[in-house]
Amino acid sequence: MKTVIVNGSPRKNGNTAQMLKQAKLGAEAAGDEVEYFDLYGLEFSGCRSCLACKLSAIPEHCKCYWKDDLSPVLESVMNADRLIIGSPVYFSEPTAAVRAFVERLGFPALSYNDYSSNMQGRIDTVVFLTMNSPEAYYRSAYEQRMKDYFSAIRFLNGTVSLVPVFDTLQVSDYSKYEMKSFSEEHKRKMHDEEFPKDLAKAFAIGKREQAV
Repeated sequence: MKTVIVNGSPRKNGNTAQMLKQAKLGAEAAGDEVEYFDLYGLEFSGCRSCLACKLSAIPEHCKCYWKDDLSPVLESVMNADRLIIGSPVYFSEPTAAVRAFVERLGFPALSYNDYSSNMQGRIDTVVFLTMNSPEAYYRSAYEQRMKDYFSAIRFLNGTVSLVPVFDTLQVSDYSKYEMKSFSEEHKRKMHDEEFPKDLAKAFAIGKREQAV
């Protein structure tokens, strides 16, 4: 089995990355071949609507033909059994890098003949979403939006599961920032009490010991 893990956070050791690294350890413990990519270390764009993937004469339609730093990542995903994506939530959306990645991944898999999938196999996807927001706000304001957004990945023919991580600790010292709407005491409490449970869940998901 092969698992590809994609970090869509600009922070390589932040909350999102910590979740993904635990998932990586879990997948490795299960015996998977694992590849890990940091999107913010790459130079790439979203879909340019070049329509190369829709040309009749090409041998493979479920492939993005635009060449940049994302190309090998997409190739690895298309040869995987499972994809794990991590993204913080910025302005009620995944990060710009994740949105560009999803465009480049999903559009070639979509057939413009009948809106079915060009994908021959199946790739199951798990998306870790880290956020400042408490669970109640996620459920009322974000959850359906995220389900709708990541539904583009359904053209990979697998399941698409969201794993939200709430009330994350953003910085080590809130007094240095204009962030008075947040309680540092509450954030630290959540980080100390809940985030270890989130990390354990990520490991179990990576190892396929916990359903999502």
